[in-house]
Amino acid sequence: MEGNPADLSNGRRWLILLICCLSVFVVGIDVTIVNVALPSIQQSLHASVTDLQWTIDAYTLVIACLLMLSGSLADRFGRRRVFQTGLVLFSLGSLLCSLAPGLGWLVAFRALQAVGGSMLNPVAMAIIVNTFTDRKERARATGVWGSVVGVSLAAGPVIGGLLVSAASWRAIFWINIPIGVAAIALTQRFVPESKAPRARRFDPAAQALMVVLLGSATYATIEGPRRGWTSPVILGLFVLAVVAAVAFTLVELRRAEPLIDVRFFRSPPFAGASVIAMAAFGALGGFLFLNTLYLQDVRGYSALSAGLLTIPMAAMIAAFATVSGRMVGRWGARPPFLLAGPALTIGALLLARLTVNTSLAYLLVAYVIFGIGCGLVNAPITNTAVSGMPIEQAGVAGAVASTSRQIGSSLGVAVTGSIVATSVGVGYVSASHAAWAVIAGLGITVLLVGLVSTGPWARGAAARNGARLVQRKENADDQSVTVAR
Repeated sequence: MEGNPADLSNGRRWLILLICCLSVFVVGIDVTIVNVALPSIQQSLHASVTDLQWTIDAYTLVIACLLMLSGSLADRFGRRRVFQTGLVLFSLGSLLCSLAPGLGWLVAFRALQAVGGSMLNPVAMAIIVNTFTDRKERARATGVWGSVVGVSLAAGPVIGGLLVSAASWRAIFWINIPIGVAAIALTQRFVPESKAPRARRFDPAAQALMVVLLGSATYATIEGPRRGWTSPVILGLFVLAVVAAVAFTLVELRRAEPLIDVRFFRSPPFAGASVIAMAAFGALGGFLFLNTLYLQDVRGYSALSAGLLTIPMAAMIAAFATVSGRMVGRWGARPPFLLAGPALTIGALLLARLTVNTSLAYLLVAYVIFGIGCGLVNAPITNTAVSGMPIEQAGVAGAVASTSRQIGSSLGVAVTGSIVATSVGVGYVSASHAAWAVIAGLGITVLLVGLVSTGPWARGAAARNGARLVQRKENADDQSVTVAR
């Protein structure tokens, strides 16, 4: 079904938004719903802490690697088609995860889930932008979209705890299947097909180098405690990651239409937003991983109780995401960053003092403060990433920011999990103090980078870089016209 957005009724537009929100709900809920089930998975499949890291990172790592590619596929072959394909793969992956006979199978099926997930959020956002042509309606639609993220994070621990307590960890994947099937049918019936007027070229060399870079760095970080940090395999993988990073930069500088234009990073706001995204979501990923093991393995809470205890943090994320969006609209990105960094740092430092007998009141205070930081930091990331960018590059800049979030989450789990990988019980509590200190350091990073990347100097540098990018594009277009003649 082809369709002109201008011909769609208002009711049809909001129905399309609902369909797109279903996708972000299932992808968002999978972040927290799986974390609350980790101890049950550990017992059922006889998994180590390192194995549990892979059940999380197989998902976030694959999404990080494929987000840019999925966006290009959607622009070229049709957004509805790619969106439906993503829903099918995500639903199939969820079904297979619920049937996984062993840890290796579960990790593989989580990766399949992620392939589908990479086709949902960025493509759904492109569908929303294409559907809502009026600026005010588009702002309302993206606001609803953002609030669903907070709702899904808040709902994940409770729904996950209920399902694990009532059935088993396998039930956490069942919830995705009916939602996915409904979204597939509704998309086919109501979402018109759309494509980019001019799709970007594929960049297979850069895509392969990105997979090598992220895969080798994450594998070495997760497997380091088990294999030894000085083992030839681990050292070799870290060297491979560095080589892949250098090769990626060199390849992209020579591309007319690169997967990620490394010249973007000459803009301090863009580079800062990428660093902040990795730091903030690394902190959140590490929090979810460490806190779940603490509540269930150390304190002995059930999955349901652990999920309920996490609600205050998730509720703060949802509430302060809205506050942050308003702050960005009125005062820009700097105030939310300058508040988010200290909140993340203070919350993590409070958790760095955990013992086996820490009071619930103390825990809840730490969760609330940490949640406030997480809620404040998300909205200004995209705003800062596109600051000073040419308008036609804003979508790519936003996609890079989303990729940075996934990379951060993956590395956050890898690093904090590696710190506590060999510890259990009281030993786990002591080891986790260092991991929480790392998370506090990430909060400080958000504060300092936010301060530097949102000031007058940064805005001026971004404007100059944007002008260079526009001039470079105009020169490339002139050369194309000359060659055509």
